[in-house]
Amino acid sequence: MTPDGRYLVVRGRLWRRTRPDLAPAQRDAFVAALMDARRAVKAGRAAGDPDAVAAARRAVDAAKRSLGERGPVWWEDGAPDLNRHMARTTSYAAWFAQATDPGTGAAG
Repeated sequence: MTPDGRYLVVRGRLWRRTRPDLAPAQRDAFVAALMDARRAVKAGRAAGDPDAVAAARRAVDAAKRSLGERGPVWWEDGAPDLNRHMARTTSYAAWFAQATDPGTGAAG
């Protein structure tokens, strides 16, 4: 996780985290909706139903927006959205280089 808590880093890429201001029950409901939607994508693909897949993907997008992982950023300091950027090409580059340096013992 980045020092400011906004992103997770997976294989060097930044992924926006869930909004920290969500109540646990609310977050759990959005996560459940996301998982249901992902299962619906799988079912639609297995059935060869492009309309069902499209509807399920819209539901995935809606759930991710509710979680704060897509759409407008959830922070209010004017910092840009770096979702899906490579950490090494962003303002997190120095932190990422240190966090992934084998000599520091950091996990990254």
